[in-house]
Parts: sequence; structure tokens; C-alpha cells
Amino acid sequence: MNPFTLAAICRQIYQKFPEVHGVLPKERAQGTQTLLIFEVSAQTANGKSIKRTVRVVVSEDGKILKTTTSR
Repeated sequence: MNPFTLAAICRQIYQKFPEVHGVLPKERAQGTQTLLIFEVSAQTANGKSIKRTVRVVVSEDGKILKTTTSR
């Protein structure tokens, strides 16, 4: 993926999900689309660690098609 397009997508994701700010995504090709996976571990109020994953499906032209998250 083009570095400028990737940077623009990351800025949008960082605004929606501030806990993944600064995390570079893993890229996976899915036909003509690209899947970006942002993973981070966060601390809960009682001190336990929880894994947070944000998955973003991006079209060839850099448009975000779908965003999902899990905790």
C-alpha cells in the first residue's frame, strides 16, 4: 500500500480509536482489498491487561470500507 494512503488511513483510525495511536498496522491482501490490523494491549481499571484489535478493510483507492473492533 502507498505510504501516503496508509498514513491518511492511520490518522482516521487514531482519531476514532485513540488507544491504538502510534501502532503501525499489519497488512494483509484480500483480493483487491487490503486488511489492516491494529493490535494493542491496554490496562483495565483493576490492573489486568486486555488485548484490543481494530480491523480495517480498505479499497484499492484508499477508502475505508469497513471497521471492526474487539476487546
